[in-house]
This record gives sequence, C-alpha cells and structure tokens, in this order.
Amino acid sequence: MTEFPEDIYTEPTNVDVDTLKNLGPLRAMAGVWRGARGLDVKPKAEGAKKQAYVERMELQPIDPQTNGPQLLYGLRYHTHVVKPDQVKTYHDQVGYWLWEPATGSVIHTLTIPRGQVVMAGGTAAADATEFELLARHDSEHFGIRSTPFLDYAFKTTEFRIKVSIHADGSWTYDEDTVLLIRGNPEPFHHRDRNTLTKTEEPTPNPLARA
Repeated sequence: MTEFPEDIYTEPTNVDVDTLKNLGPLRAMAGVWRGARGLDVKPKAEGAKKQAYVERMELQPIDPQTNGPQLLYGLRYHTHVVKPDQVKTYHDQVGYWLWEPATGSVIHTLTIPRGQVVMAGGTAAADATEFELLARHDSEHFGIRSTPFLDYAFKTTEFRIKVSIHADGSWTYDEDTVLLIRGNPEPFHHRDRNTLTKTEEPTPNPLARA
C-alpha cells in the first residue's frame, strides 16, 4: 500500500512553475504532432477490420497541480483523427498526461464523445524512453467507465497503452483495448498504433510565461 502523509492539506513550497522542465518522461511528448500512418484494428460484424488513419495531436503544458502535498506536472491534449483523404472525424479524444516526480507515477486520462472515460496509470523513471500504463474496468483507481449501451454491446474490460520515444524525436503509441462484444465468446483486442512527428514546439504554461 502506498504510504501517504498524515498532513493532507499543506501544499509544497518553492514549486518550480516551469512545467516543461519538470515533465519527466513526458517532456519528449510536448508539442504539436502529426501521424500519417496510423493503424486501427477494430471490430465489425464479419470480424476484425484494419483501417488506416491520419492524426493530429496537440499536447500543451499546464501549470503545476497540487492535491495538498501531492505535486503533479502535466500536458493537456487533444487528438483528432480522420481516414486518409477524408474530412469527417474518425476519432476525437481529449484528456491529460500527468507526471508525479515524487513517486515516478504516470497517469493518462482520456474522454471520447461516444460516452467513455478512462484513467490509466503506471510508473517510469524520469528519463525513461518507454513506459506502459494500464486501466481495468474493475479497478478502484485506474478504471474505465462507459455508457449503458457500450457496456451492453462492447464492454471494455482493459485498456493498455505503451509509449516509445525515439532517438529522432518522434514517438509511438501502441494501444490495446480489450472488448467483450455481445454474441462473441472471445475477448476482442481493439488495437491502435501510430508514430507521431513534431510539427510545432509546445507553448510554455501560463505561470512560466508570466
């Protein structure tokens, strides 16, 4: 069990307000990115279908966050996905990537406009170039919540994301979302993978700019 302090109210002092300097393994992900060779393996009535996609992802630093003595640095993100040569949105997602220097904890939150939210967690070294986060439907802390229809038809039992930072400055995510699909006796592994290349540098967080 994690050891938490008795004093749950007193906030840390002398906090470095420059988030970009304190993001640990998330620092390499800050900025605006494009991925032109995404691959989605999704469920259809006839079975698994592969779909290529193009993605724009923006990750911008936020001011340091505190929960009493706990200190978090993070990135607010938005990703927008389309099929090649199309305008219609294929996938839209918002959330945060968070880093807690004191514990080496990495947290990823995501919300999608089809009625689902996820919070995945894991640990990593501050200079890590690979890390993996996990959420489970039955987890008390790092869990998954969906609308009644999604739980009925496509129940998500597990979400796993692996991030790999590359020497050329690009980075790759590899996601595995495990679904229990109505009428299918076997779990379905919904996979998403893309490599992202930076198109713009991040904007410093408000306190750092001030």
